Formats: sequence, structure tokens, C-alpha cells
Amino acid sequence: QVQLVESGGGLVQPGGSLRLSCVASGRIFEFNNMGWYRQAPGKERELVATIASGGWKNYAESVKGRFTIFRDSAKKMVYLGMNSLKPEDTAVYYCYADYQIVNYWGQGTQVTVFS
Repeated sequence: QVQLVESGGGLVQPGGSLRLSCVASGRIFEFNNMGWYRQAPGKERELVATIASGGWKNYAESVKGRFTIFRDSAKKMVYLGMNSLKPEDTAVYYCYADYQIVNYWGQGTQVTVFS
């Protein structure tokens, strides 16, 4: 059974920084893609950033230049560095991974950016 566990969420003021971490457990040797999605209250879940096993990265336009995704495949971990945080970044952030045709999700970690 594959499990994804996030950590690193919290409260931060606008302009601040956070780093999210996600560790995967289970029998999959290497996931194809890993990444982060987020869901704000009353909104649909949206892509934040993903990184492929080969290193190709994809970012939402709203976070480009502020967020950085990286992974350690050997440790089955993916990270999201978030700088210059804005109130509109407030959401539950979900770790994501896929292998073949199966998607896996973490339970989510809350990020709140408040004035």
C-alpha cells in the first residue's frame, strides 16, 4: 500500500516562506511524477507544481518565480519551497504521485498566509 505523508504547513505572514515535504512509502521503486496540488475553500483542487522522474518541472502560472519543486527519488521525497507567499496562496496543499495509471494523494497540510 502506498502512502504519502506531508509536513511543513503552517501560518505565515505575506512575504514569508515555507517549505513543504512529502515522503512516500510503499513498494513502488520510483514514481513517474510527483508534485503538489492545493485546494482553497470553495474552490477546486488545482495544480501547483509537478516534477517528473527525469527532472522536468511544471508550475502553475500563479506560483512561477516564487515556488520551487524538487525531489529526492532515492528517498521517495518531494519538496516545495514557497517564497513571497501571498494571502491567495492559502489552501490545503496535497502531495501527489503517480505510477503507471494510478494516482496517489496525501492527506493534505494547511498553509495559511495572513496579514
